Amino acid sequence: MENVLLKKIFLIFIFLLLVIAGCVKPPQKTQPGYPPPYKIGNKWYQPLPDSRGFTEEGIASWYGKAFHGKKTANGEVYNMYGISAAHKTLPLGTMVRVHNLENNKKLNVRINDRGPFIEGRIIDLSYEAAKLLGVAAPGTARVKIAAMNIVQSDNIISNKKKKPIEFKEGDFYIQVGAFKERQNAESLKRTIPIKNKTILTTTEEQNGVIYHKVKVVGIKTFTKALEYERYLLNRGYKGIFIVSK
Repeated sequence: MENVLLKKIFLIFIFLLLVIAGCVKPPQKTQPGYPPPYKIGNKWYQPLPDSRGFTEEGIASWYGKAFHGKKTANGEVYNMYGISAAHKTLPLGTMVRVHNLENNKKLNVRINDRGPFIEGRIIDLSYEAAKLLGVAAPGTARVKIAAMNIVQSDNIISNKKKKPIEFKEGDFYIQVGAFKERQNAESLKRTIPIKNKTILTTTEEQNGVIYHKVKVVGIKTFTKALEYERYLLNRGYKGIFIVSK
C-alpha cells in the first residue's frame, strides 16, 4: 500500500513539473537577420539586429560592487568607475544618450552588458555613469534613452561577423573633467598624457552654473575615441566620457 502511495506522489510530482515547464513558452522562431534569443529565469529576450532609430523611456537603475571586476556580456571586465551600461536587447557596443528627466542631466554611455532584469527598468548604469547623471543617490530615476550610432549585433548567425558601423559624420571629443574653478580645470589639463591631440578648456553654463570643462578634441572616429577613453581610464582618469558633436 505504501509503495502504491509513493508511486502516485511521484507521478503527481512529474505531472506538476511538466505543467510548470509548459508555462515557460519558448520564443517564436527567430526572424532572419536577428540574433538568437536568450533566457533569464522564465523569460525570453530577443536582441535587436541593429540600433537604428531606437528610443525608450522608463526607469534607470545602477549596479556596482557585486559585479565590479566580473565579465560583462561582451567579454569586457566590468568597471563600476567607468562609463558603461546594460540593456536587455540593444546590440552590444551601442552608444546611447541617457537623459535624466528628473534633473535634465544627460550623458553618453556604451552598452556592454545585459540587464536590468527587474520589471519596469530599462537600463542599468555603471556606478560612475549613475553618479554623473544624479541617479546613484536615489538609486533609480526616470530617463529617456536614444541610440546614437547604428550597431549591428555580433551574435547574428552568418558566414561573416558583422561589425559596428562608424558614425559617418561629425567630430568626437572626450570630456575629461568639469570644474567650477577654472584653475582646477587648467591643472587637470596639464596632466593629460595624450600627444598630437588638442586639449581645450571650455566655459559652459548648465542649469545656471558655470563649469570649466577639459576636453580632448578633434577625434574623427568612434573607434579612436574608445581607444583614447580606455587609455585615460587605465591611467586613473575617472568620470570621462565620449561626446559626439
